[in-house]
Amino acid sequence: MAPVIVTGAAGFIGSHTCDLLLAAGHPVVGVDNFRTGQQSNIAQASKHPYFRFIQADCCAPGVLQRIVAESRPSVLIHLAALTSVQESVRNPNLNFELNLLLTHLVAEAARVHGIARVVFASSAAVYGASDQLPLNEHSLPRPISPYGAAKLASEALLLGYGAAFGISIFCLRYFNVYGPRQDPNSPYSGVISIFSDKLRAGVAPIIFGDGEQTRDFIHVQDIARANVLAATAPSVTSLIANICTGRATSLNQLAAGFRTRFPCAPLPMHVQTKAADIRHSLGTPNAAEASFGFSAQVELVDGLATLAR
Repeated sequence: MAPVIVTGAAGFIGSHTCDLLLAAGHPVVGVDNFRTGQQSNIAQASKHPYFRFIQADCCAPGVLQRIVAESRPSVLIHLAALTSVQESVRNPNLNFELNLLLTHLVAEAARVHGIARVVFASSAAVYGASDQLPLNEHSLPRPISPYGAAKLASEALLLGYGAAFGISIFCLRYFNVYGPRQDPNSPYSGVISIFSDKLRAGVAPIIFGDGEQTRDFIHVQDIARANVLAATAPSVTSLIANICTGRATSLNQLAAGFRTRFPCAPLPMHVQTKAADIRHSLGTPNAAEASFGFSAQVELVDGLATLAR
């Protein structure tokens, strides 16, 4: 069986995706340079006989081409990226390199070596601050950050390659992902993991703005399952699909939910909103279910419980 290459394999989403692929019997070649990924994230995968890990910078000239030539994969799941909206605002050049340029290198590797399918980690950030909710794949994209713009441009680049060279392209627009292995010490981590870490320590979490902003929170186990389904679904043409739950939760509601688990913790502190932050985000998950059988299974209350493990 040909392996699946996963870029960003030691990251939050990448490591869960590797674990699920291996559990389903797929050989995996994981690639990561540990810029934000952690060795501990792939501890479980590294024990598996079907897992091979390569520490490498995929942006370096020729590196990805060599890995693909040696591995001869059937599918490439591209998760490596600069994942922070705020960092993309502070450093647009780095955003271009780690998001758009790296996507071009993935597309070229797929073209040169005949990879049949590429699964790409896109983002709901492509929609920007739309007030036409819930968002579906035909909603007009209006990114408000370099990060969102790079994700949208990457989709177009990959879909163009797919049409020209016969590659199946799955652009998966993740909404707000949370779950185990998300680093709460990073200022760019998801709000749920930061809340959980602060409250366990008895520290007041910070809410940017009034807390009435809403998000479509989806557990990382569901995201990993969507990646695996997209990588293995038979006879599906190129597509764009929201990966979300279709349910909105405000940050104030989230904080109230956490207080049932941490009743003695201090109340959240409200501070000035962040630049390029989106007020409301809610997706329609229908396309993913119709196209390759994905629907979210982890309820928020159950997902929050996994953070205590």
